[in-house]
Amino acid sequence: MTADLAQLFEDLYPSLVRMLYRRTGDRDRAEDLAQETFARAVSAPPDNPRPWLFAVALNLVREDGRKSVTRGRRLELLRNEQDLPAAGPDADFERNEDVARVRAALAKLNERDREALLLRAEGFGYDEIAVTLGLAKGAVGTTLARARRRLVEAYRAQDRGNHVAS
Repeated sequence: MTADLAQLFEDLYPSLVRMLYRRTGDRDRAEDLAQETFARAVSAPPDNPRPWLFAVALNLVREDGRKSVTRGRRLELLRNEQDLPAAGPDADFERNEDVARVRAALAKLNERDREALLLRAEGFGYDEIAVTLGLAKGAVGTTLARARRRLVEAYRAQDRGNHVAS
């Protein structure tokens, strides 16, 4: 089992940390939560590891969120792990504005919609999303479609709020 867990860690840790970082907005906290998730896997090895690990991680982040409401943690949607060449201060400013707008729109979604989108962004299939979030497989497509629509609406609503004439 140790070799299996080591391989599982190698395969899923980066994706798990990325998803947790998007949820928490804090790289260190995301890594701590991912380590706690794997520690739980050691004590109770899962039968279906990928959905189990992500479900445990989402539960941990929810618990963490309840504890840290006053600390103002935020979601992170965009992948900041990519090393992009320096594009200059204007490009950095625009990118930061885009990230902030996406975060704000994502924060408007309910928890299930937000988590479904984040899991899909991590490459989860409908079966895995269903298992991870405790949904019926048939509800995943509807949940994702609704979540995407609400995300777009929330994003566009920011534009309407920024224009005096609207």
